[in-house]
Amino acid sequence: MPIYIQIADMLRENIHQGVYEIGEQLPTETKLAEQFGVNRHTLRQAIALLKNEGWLRVDRGKGTFVATKTIRYAIGKRVRYNQTLKAQGWQARFQLLRVLEVPADHAIAKGLEIAYGEPVALIERLGLADEEPISVGTGYFPLKRFPDLLNPENIEILQAQQSISQFLQQVYRCDHIRRSTCVSARLVQPQDAKWLQLPRNQPILLAESVNVDDTGNIIEYGVTRLRGDRMELFFENDLDIS
Repeated sequence: MPIYIQIADMLRENIHQGVYEIGEQLPTETKLAEQFGVNRHTLRQAIALLKNEGWLRVDRGKGTFVATKTIRYAIGKRVRYNQTLKAQGWQARFQLLRVLEVPADHAIAKGLEIAYGEPVALIERLGLADEEPISVGTGYFPLKRFPDLLNPENIEILQAQQSISQFLQQVYRCDHIRRSTCVSARLVQPQDAKWLQLPRNQPILLAESVNVDDTGNIIEYGVTRLRGDRMELFFENDLDIS
């Protein structure tokens, strides 16, 4: 087995055993090379391997650090946020940030395919994984379709369910199906930076989504901001093979 792979195995085991904690900086290349009795080129091969595997991150001018474990989230027909995190060993929870009625601006009206200025319900939530903030999601719902959505008893049900999909199914017998998702990157905005505990110059992932019921009628336009250093998005194809 090549020496650099043996070194990578030893460093990986050190991370497993907590010798190097998440976020901790590793010793310099020179010190690690001396420790393993190899030249710096061989050590860099080991570091590169662990970086590609997601164990390490290299900050230019600062050094090599143990990478934070990322959360892999599938974008598919069904919205399965809680189930996805639970399957990866994370404890998922939402904290309600804002609930209010607002007039639809141009972006909301376009997303919901309603008239500009039409009243919509805004529900904004902070997503947490093991109590660490990872996302801020703002959902807009047409009040013409859900006139009592913002009633206190319904908000209590939503908080108890911790799931928009389950809430809509329980209260309105309404399915919640992802029709489209558009993902882009941008710098975090000041309020989101505070909620996500990020520096203001940090890039984040922005996911705009349109959700429909089982008849194809639009029921939600969502704008979710996700920590790019913690979240990894991948797209599922819902294949119907017969």
